Amino acid sequence: MTWEYALIVGLVVGLVIGALAMRFGNRKLRQQTALQQELNKNKAELEAYRQELVSHFSHSAELLEKMAQDYRQFQKHMIKSSTTLLPDIAGSDNPFSYINYKPTVSEADQERLSADIPPRDYSEGASGLFRPDRRD
Repeated sequence: MTWEYALIVGLVVGLVIGALAMRFGNRKLRQQTALQQELNKNKAELEAYRQELVSHFSHSAELLEKMAQDYRQFQKHMIKSSTTLLPDIAGSDNPFSYINYKPTVSEADQERLSADIPPRDYSEGASGLFRPDRRD
């Protein structure tokens, strides 16, 4: 009876040792674990890079907006001071006068304006069979 217990205990210990050997000795499993860790690291780096990029562009947009405000303020100052300091110059000769002041249309506004116009459903001039410069 004791040898039966020894056989069962030996079998259980052998199964545990075999399972551990298969778990930690499997090369493909180690490679898979290493690749999973590398993937997680790369995902974290990509997310950090995206956050840095978003931060960079939002800061750049703030700086551009501030620069545009400063430019408008400078332009208004030049218009006011040129009309005050040079009252005898004609409006068309003064480069900073309101007459010569033409606000520019931003690209976004231009795209919005052009988006309101429906596309033409014809081409410029004749084409195909009815082209006048066609030679037979």
